[in-house]
Amino acid sequence: MAARYVLSRTGTQFKFVLKAGNGETILTSELYASKGGAQGCIESVRTNSPHDARYERKNASNGSPMFNLKAANGERIGTSETYSSTAAREGGIASVKTNGPSAPVDDQT
Repeated sequence: MAARYVLSRTGTQFKFVLKAGNGETILTSELYASKGGAQGCIESVRTNSPHDARYERKNASNGSPMFNLKAANGERIGTSETYSSTAAREGGIASVKTNGPSAPVDDQT
């Protein structure tokens, strides 16, 4: 299975997840009031994901490594799952860098 953005609707709001080729979620968006807002965020991920400086490496409240992808203006455009190690987090970032720019959208709305 190839990597893809899965665009979905939750009630009246929209979100997407970027799934790696193995089906694991590697990036999750916030909720958006419109489908266009979520689609615009996908385009922002495509633009920003190749740039290492856009990744904010941090630890979740439980101490597990995770990351946020930020746009050039510093706004968060996606959040990772938590990882078991910093090496695993770096693997997640590498996957977003590889798949983010060109993954197709699977519109499930």
